[in-house]
Amino acid sequence: MARAFRSTASFGKRQEYVVIAELLRRGFDVYQTLVDDQGIDCIIRLDDQGGLRYIDLQIKARSKDCDPNNAGRFAAIEIVNPRPNYYFIFYSEQADTYWVVPSLKLVSIAYQNKKGKNMGRYGINFCTLRANGEVIPNPKFDEYRDNFNLLKQA
Repeated sequence: MARAFRSTASFGKRQEYVVIAELLRRGFDVYQTLVDDQGIDCIIRLDDQGGLRYIDLQIKARSKDCDPNNAGRFAAIEIVNPRPNYYFIFYSEQADTYWVVPSLKLVSIAYQNKKGKNMGRYGINFCTLRANGEVIPNPKFDEYRDNFNLLKQA
């Protein structure tokens, strides 16, 4: 029987691989980092008519086992140096949905904690819980929903 902390600790890494597999499936050239001390889980390389560009990615995911009220809620996000080539990819297993959000946009649409231990960090909720218990993506964020093309426009 697996211990709960192993399941919890490995969930984030498993979801990084799920997102990386999705990026590869969509034709992106993906490079993984060995450590995540700069808020970068992987880097994609774009070759635009001979010119190379690199996009830093941070991956965040919510488990199918989390409280449905939190299926699309991402809290205490540290956004290190928002910039044009830094993106976040969020994934909710319950909603089976990705959101691709530029870091510069994320700091403007997310709320920022004003006090407490997470002061300065950001939070956002991409999902809505219906009365029948169904988790659905919030249409307010449709421009980012499964929009991996945003990475090519960076």
